[in-house]
Amino acid sequence: MVRLDMANYAENRKIHFNYEILEKYETGIELLGVEVKSIRSGKISLEGAYVIIRGGEAFLINTNIQPYQPNNMPKDYDPLRNRKLLLTKKEVEKLAGSEKNKSLTIVPISVYNKGRKIKVEIALVKGKKKHDKRETIKKRETEREVRREYKGR
Repeated sequence: MVRLDMANYAENRKIHFNYEILEKYETGIELLGVEVKSIRSGKISLEGAYVIIRGGEAFLINTNIQPYQPNNMPKDYDPLRNRKLLLTKKEVEKLAGSEKNKSLTIVPISVYNKGRKIKVEIALVKGKKKHDKRETIKKRETEREVRREYKGR
């Protein structure tokens, strides 16, 4: 379902290659006003970001939001600070239960707007093994070859 009024600000492109997605969640995020402006201007990176559950709350860790106007930012502003995710208690409990399983991780997939709100899509994922990644590459290559063949006809 693609809506025209939604803008995608950041996307973690390596998710589908490195992980197998088990469940997806849409969450809100607690931000400062200047961070909202930065995100809307595209100064956000999800590379290396992940989610942890502590004290019944979810936090987005290692997300880099660069200052909108570096000269006007407070001196103590940290672009990599932990940001609280807004999930229901039921969702947090479910994620906390599955986070205890060492093979599962929670990672952000994308940051986008929905109306005037900025949302983060997170997923419960399982890491792929090396042979699974090779299969993914082979599958992608064969699909490209098939498309080239049909295009040439």
